[in-house]
Amino acid sequence: MKKIFLITLFLVGAFVTQAQELKWYTDVREAIAVSNKEKKPMLMFFTGSDWCGWCIRLQNEVLKTPEFKKWATDNVVLVELDYPRRTPQTPELKNQNNELQQAFGIQGFPTVYFTSAEAVDGKVNFKGLGQTGYVAGGPSAWLTVAEGIVHPKKS
Repeated sequence: MKKIFLITLFLVGAFVTQAQELKWYTDVREAIAVSNKEKKPMLMFFTGSDWCGWCIRLQNEVLKTPEFKKWATDNVVLVELDYPRRTPQTPELKNQNNELQQAFGIQGFPTVYFTSAEAVDGKVNFKGLGQTGYVAGGPSAWLTVAEGIVHPKKS
């Protein structure tokens, strides 16, 4: 009986943990469709996941925290645009990410760009809301900056 209880507890825990995982889109067109449907801006995370120390710090100190997960679920559609050195990517994904890096003028990593977008006649029009990068001070400091971009105070 104790074994069945423990197995059940483990399975429930696994489902709860899985439910808390955030959805990071890598296909920007799919993200745009979700963004427009949910009426939320996109958070575009330009990262070098396997070589950029500040990107890894941002991931560990902010993007993987419960505070960020709660905020992101309510406020943005997440898009990861990765520029790895060791992790293989499809040519389509590389091309998409390189085009977006050029379109947004991204020169350093990590860069987090907040934008909304619409597809018109097969072309994507982005409306930039603002950008940030690594912010010292953990999730609360970073989320204060992000909140100011996503929900600016009207003066």
